[in-house]
Amino acid sequence: MLFLLILFFGGSAGLTSGQVWPLYGTPRKTVTLSSYGGHVFQEEGVWNYTTMLLREDMGVLILGARETIFALDLNNITDRKAMVKWKVIPSMRTSCSNKGKDFETECQNYIRILHKMPDGRMYVCGTNAFNPTCDYMSYTHGNLSLESKDHKGRGKCPFDPFQKYASEVVDGELYSATSVNFLGSEPVMMRSLNESIRTEYTMSWLWDPTFVGMKHVTEGEENPEGDEDKIYLFFSEAAIEYDFYNKLDVSRVARVCKGDLGGQRTLMKKWTSFQKVRLDCPVPQTKLPSLIQDVFLFCPGKWSTCVFYGVFTPQADTSQYSAVCTYSIQDIREVFSKGEFKTMVNVNFFPKWVTYDGSVPDPRPGACINNDARQKGYFKSLDLPDKTLRFIRDRPLMDQAVEPSSKQPLLVKKGAAFTSIVVASTTALDGSIHQVMFIGTASGSVLKSVNYNGEMVIIAEVQLFAHFEPVKILRLSSTVGQLYAGSEVAAVQMPLSSCDHYTSCVDCVLARDPYCGWDLISYGCVAINSIHPDTRSEVVQSLRDGNASRCPAVESTNTIKFFYPGNMVSLLCEPGSNLAQVQWHVNGHPVENSNVYQIQHNTLLILNASESHAGHYNCTSVETIKGVDYMTQSATYELRLGDFMTDPSVQPLVQEQQNTLLALKVLVIILTLMLLALVAWNFYKGYFAIPKCFNSDEESQQKTSGCQEPLQTGGRNNAASKACSSNSNNNHNRLSGNQHNEDQVF
Repeated sequence: MLFLLILFFGGSAGLTSGQVWPLYGTPRKTVTLSSYGGHVFQEEGVWNYTTMLLREDMGVLILGARETIFALDLNNITDRKAMVKWKVIPSMRTSCSNKGKDFETECQNYIRILHKMPDGRMYVCGTNAFNPTCDYMSYTHGNLSLESKDHKGRGKCPFDPFQKYASEVVDGELYSATSVNFLGSEPVMMRSLNESIRTEYTMSWLWDPTFVGMKHVTEGEENPEGDEDKIYLFFSEAAIEYDFYNKLDVSRVARVCKGDLGGQRTLMKKWTSFQKVRLDCPVPQTKLPSLIQDVFLFCPGKWSTCVFYGVFTPQADTSQYSAVCTYSIQDIREVFSKGEFKTMVNVNFFPKWVTYDGSVPDPRPGACINNDARQKGYFKSLDLPDKTLRFIRDRPLMDQAVEPSSKQPLLVKKGAAFTSIVVASTTALDGSIHQVMFIGTASGSVLKSVNYNGEMVIIAEVQLFAHFEPVKILRLSSTVGQLYAGSEVAAVQMPLSSCDHYTSCVDCVLARDPYCGWDLISYGCVAINSIHPDTRSEVVQSLRDGNASRCPAVESTNTIKFFYPGNMVSLLCEPGSNLAQVQWHVNGHPVENSNVYQIQHNTLLILNASESHAGHYNCTSVETIKGVDYMTQSATYELRLGDFMTDPSVQPLVQEQQNTLLALKVLVIILTLMLLALVAWNFYKGYFAIPKCFNSDEESQQKTSGCQEPLQTGGRNNAASKACSSNSNNNHNRLSGNQHNEDQVF
């Protein structure tokens, strides 16, 4: 069964194999946070900076961490305005530890819920050592203060500090999706604070879900059908609609009506409008469904123009592709309001979910109270008939899946998994409006990306966190033009644009950054929103085509470099971007890899250089946009044979070597004088004696006998001296006797 299921999901990708997938995996620039003008905030001993609330009305970022809440300046988060601690009492930590949780990590208070209330206060909840607790908080006169009106947070805040959840405050009501028990095994989507209502605890409603995000869409505004606002919940869960032996997860979106009060008899205090549908995000070279990790609601105008941006990652290690898919609110509404339902039947005593082909009650199950329902006498969910309520209770799953806009992902990238996303809107020089995506990754970076008529351009990848800490949360402030990100170790802030980061006209224009353009008058890359209307004609920006023909020619730098025969010469060349190609020429001829020339990481190496390798070496960095080549960098090296007398780069080295030789000579002279003085002193003290003078016969006899006079004349060597003398005499006598005998024979 699992094999058939894989074929089913793989088939959806196969149908689009002939299409050109937007596999734009290389960012044009890779930069650090500091070079991009960002800031880092972290407090000693504080961890888990993963909950954020923008209070643009107060000019602060409310940052929730472990047992600590901060108020930071929106313009510069290193400026801490206020801080409040919310610690777990010792007995609670002990109780948590006794239940099997880690005392040091899990049994603390992790701030998980931060929302602005209608009266200006903030609603805050923490895990509180697996005993979720909520309170109200105020920021007044530069101080953060908890009201100490603690109340239970079960169903509002997760027990487990590392379990994913979703929440939203709408008109003073808290909508939340989390688990309501210690073990995390009872998932729920509920509304609390005033009118409490929740999901049924049944497998057909929620089955082992991972909640991702919750969004409020004001569909009740200017709605010709008299419909009401909706709350959309995004999550992944184990699929109930497929037969398989191993667990298979799918992505979902569910919705409920804001005015839902539950049923009168059936579904009392339960949602009467809870419906869910599968979200498809077909990624090439993957067989199993990708899983949603984060969602962002972008509404350029009224609610009917809203689009959901979702980031998806594979659920198996066999694929390394992450994707961004978009879904229009109209497409989702179409499936919920007109699509068919799934129903459960028993086949050979096994439950199986199939398409429901029976009659559908009126009013339509799962629909909100609209003009049509009011005309039939139904003014609130409590008025709905039991037949409608029983139908939606047993059949909350829709048969048709929601497909992404354009039937394919907006972006697919291989590498570090996507974790989060926010989307900003900006107006270009020609008045066109563009959506800029900022995508957080598991490697601690954020990708700045724009789609131009189906072509996805990754403008830059900014490394936010050291040690590759995953980005856990992203928040966007259009008011101050800043992006905020959180991880386990720190929170960071970076501008949406950093135009002065581009160093030349070609670099600025080829970046295709909608925030930036090259000013031909001031000769710098400037922000589009800062340009005076009278000088807009002198600014160059080409987003769709990347046309840099109006830019002046790139100036080449000239460097004189000396070399010496037998050495290896290294000539550096910096490419203008990650998309540029480096080209080397020597005396006007292209350089190719050989036994002499090696090009490694754009650097030209000349191995065992000789006099014949002197000449002009030129490096150019060329970037191709829409089939047109643009030079982004140019450098020329004049390679000369080295001369110690004329080479200014070598003269300091020669002088240093001469100084070293002089020092060595002085040291040798000093050591020689010290040695001579030591020898003279030993002779003066009598420790050394001049050897005695012997006649030639005695010297010959000594050489023959091998006996030598001791150098030392101390008493302990007298006996040895006498023995040596005696031995010498005996040898002399013996030699004389032998000579006498020889004379007699001859």
